[in-house]
Formats: sequence, C-alpha cells, structure tokens
Amino acid sequence: MKLTFLGTGTSQGVPVIACDCKVCTSSDTKDKRFRSSVLIEINNKSIVIDTGPDFRSQMLANKVLRLDIVLFTHEHKDHVAGLDDIRPFNFKQHTPISVYASKQVEEAIKREYHYIFAEKKYPGIPEISLHRIDLNPFFISEDIQVIPIEVKHYLLPVFGFRIKNLTYITDAKSIDAREIKKIQGTEILVINALRIQSHPAHFNLDEALEFISLIQPKKAYLTHLSHLFGTHQEIQKMLPNNVFVSYDGLVIEC
Repeated sequence: MKLTFLGTGTSQGVPVIACDCKVCTSSDTKDKRFRSSVLIEINNKSIVIDTGPDFRSQMLANKVLRLDIVLFTHEHKDHVAGLDDIRPFNFKQHTPISVYASKQVEEAIKREYHYIFAEKKYPGIPEISLHRIDLNPFFISEDIQVIPIEVKHYLLPVFGFRIKNLTYITDAKSIDAREIKKIQGTEILVINALRIQSHPAHFNLDEALEFISLIQPKKAYLTHLSHLFGTHQEIQKMLPNNVFVSYDGLVIEC
C-alpha cells in the first residue's frame, strides 16, 4: 500500500491569500500546502480521501492517471469543492467513480452538485456511484476493508478512515474512547495538528502528540497545518523521532 499526501494545509491552504508572514513567503517548497487530501494505492485500486478546491491541481502535480474511489470525511468546502473535477477520469475510464459518504455528506453533495442527480442530465457532467456509509466497516472491493472512525470537529461529526495498518484522521478535536479502540494497532497514523495554540475545532500540537502517544504507532505524520504553526523545518525540530511533518507530494509505503 502506498500513501501520497496530495495536500497538507488547512482550509485556507498555504500560502494564505494576502498574507506576507514568513511561512507564506517561504521559498521552501515544503511550505506550500494544498488543502488536505491523500491518495491511497492498494491492490490495483486508486483511492482519494476528499476532493477539495485544489483537487485538479493535485491530480496534475502528482500525475494521477486513474481514480477508482473517493472517500469523504465531511462536507466542508475545503474537502468537497473539487468533486466536479473527477470528470476526466469518467471520460478516460468510461465508468462512474464510486463515492462513499455519510448521510450528512450525501445530503450536502446532492445540494451542491444537484446537476449530477438531475433527471435530465447535462452532457459531460460528473458521473458517480454514491454509497452511504455509517460507523460500520465496509468493503470497497473483496479484499479492501475500510473502517470509519468518527471524530468531532468542534460539534460536527467527521469520519477518519483505517485501511489495514494505516489510519487517516483530519479535522479532529475530540475522539470518543469507543472510536479510539478502532485505531489501536495502527502502524502509520496521519493526524491533524493545526498550530501550537489551542483551537476550538482542531487538535493543536500538544493534543496531537498526546494522541500519538496514546496510539503508539510506529510512525505518525502531522497534516492539516496552518501558516500560524511555523515553517516545515521549525515544526520538525519540535517533534519526537517517530513523528514527522507531512508535506505535499510526500510518498510513504505502508
């Protein structure tokens, strides 16, 4: 299984529009962050978690030639706004893209992309096969099981996902003990860490490190990073030996 970080930034991305801070003006390419998303390649399946506003650029930057499945964590724009750009995969593969989403995300998609579901469809619109998911594990193929993990993004329920020994969680502020049990045994953990200061809807650095210490993965990667956190190099110096700052384009074998 291979994981590619397509985007590691927060909802505004980095650099932030109209900001001239040292992070936003950094010349280090690791400080340029699209909105959070990952590509998982496993058993000849290509899976994207979240299609944010940068989806098109992410596909081009990483030379993604095939897309089979989209998993959605939640309905905020920085996670769903790029769904229309699956169309080239429809045209190339001649098949709808399988999309897995909770009831609340499904409702948001049907509102925001109403034309996908119209009775009389406009030519060339995205084609998706929509599958509703809940807290129960599900299979996206005979040999790939996905375990949804519910976290709270302030008060909003958000799904993280575990596939084999990889767990990906973004936009978490709290996680119930019942859901933490699903994560135990994870070897690779990707977890959000917005900044050093506390935030009402996201883990800050201390909270993320405390959670990593609880789970005890072999390796952990921080994502959904704000320009208020610091530069890539500054953040890495703050971390334990098994915790790493993710960056756009980073590829790891799981």
